[in-house]
This record gives sequence, C-alpha cells and structure tokens, in this order.
Amino acid sequence: MSPATENERLEIVKVREAFPDDLLKVKEFRGETYLCVTRYALPAIVQLLKDDSDLEYIYFSECVGVDYSKWEHERDLEGRFEVVYNLMSLKLHSRIFLKVGVDDGQTVPSLKPIFLGAEYPEREVSDLFGVVFEGNVNSGRFLLPDDWIGFPLRKEYPLGGDDVLFDKGDRGPAVEDLMMPHAGESFEGRTGSSEISGR
Repeated sequence: MSPATENERLEIVKVREAFPDDLLKVKEFRGETYLCVTRYALPAIVQLLKDDSDLEYIYFSECVGVDYSKWEHERDLEGRFEVVYNLMSLKLHSRIFLKVGVDDGQTVPSLKPIFLGAEYPEREVSDLFGVVFEGNVNSGRFLLPDDWIGFPLRKEYPLGGDDVLFDKGDRGPAVEDLMMPHAGESFEGRTGSSEISGR
C-alpha cells in the first residue's frame, strides 16, 4: 500500500491507521473512492466507518457482485469475483465503495449484523453469482426458482436458446425464435410508429 498523500480523504486516513495491513489499494475513479480491503477485515472496517463520529457512514446503499473470470485487463484485486459495497455518509454528503475479492469456495463475511439492509442484496449476489456470505443464512434460492441450476450472472452461463417455461405450463419462445421491436426500439422501422408499437 502506498503512503498517505497530503490531500487524502479522512476515510482513507482513518482506515489506513486502524487497518494498515488490510487496506490493499485505494482507487479514485470518476470522482468516486474505492477502498480495496481484505475479506476477513471487511466487517471491522465497515463498523469503523459507521461508528466514527467524524465519518458516520450510516446508510447502506447497495452490494453488487462482478465476475471477472473473462476479464483480460488490469484488476484491483485477486479472485474471480469482486463484491462491492456502497456506503453513504449523510453527515459528509459523500459515498465510499469497499471492494473485496473472492474465489469459488471462499466466503465473504456478511454485513447483515452491521446493516440489516445488507441481507437481501447479499442474497441476490449469492443467488446470481454463487458467492457465499458467511452469517447471511440462505435457505434455498432467493430470486430464482428453487429448481434453477447454476448462477445466471456468471460469465460461463449460456445466453438464451432455451424455451421459457411459464407458471401455467406454457412455453414461451426462446430468445432467437422471436425478435420483435417494441415502442422505444427500432430494428428496421421507425421508433414509436404504429408498425412497431401497435398504436
């Protein structure tokens, strides 16, 4: 980790002082700050950001997953997946993002004990990517049917070609069977025209 700079954000200074070995990288991108941290220190770092009276990152905005298995460019962290947490400080009117890297078979400590609002976003990432969050109890699928096989946001997951089975037993067309534009789109006609929108 590089040494502190003179104009560094207070959040970075406090995290670096408390967790010098767990702050792996600081990244500024498009006006946002990303703290790349170790998985096992994630809850303690988030607790610091939430409880520190100078920071008060008390609002959990979101948690998202990213599959980098096919990514051939420079990466911020090791591991196939990255889990990105977005926190907001109403006191500072600012956001901060925390990123952790994780591979298949590894777990990420859940932030549910710190932010109850982390439960459903973590379950979504688990359901769609297969990332396991330790401490966030999953009893089956969350967004997908219980008999769904695989994790549809992984890069190796097939992109269509299967008939869609609807709840009344009807089968819908596969993606390639029917390509029909609708209002707001145009493949060959005029967008919003009666030929396309039916109006």
